[in-house]
Amino acid sequence: MEILSIGASKAYAIIRQLNDELRAQGYITVAGRVSAAYFKERVYCGKEKSEPLDTGKTTTSK
Repeated sequence: MEILSIGASKAYAIIRQLNDELRAQGYITVAGRVSAAYFKERVYCGKEKSEPLDTGKTTTSK
């Protein structure tokens, strides 16, 4: 929702579509979840494909 600036129902519809595509390719999927790598590959979010998506989350390393 946040990445694409869309509502929850549309976001879940996109996730279902991506999962359908992955199942057709023989992958095991989990309802309501999709691989971040596959999402980045299939959805253009206004950035170059080589750039990582900014989800607003920060990570710390030790």
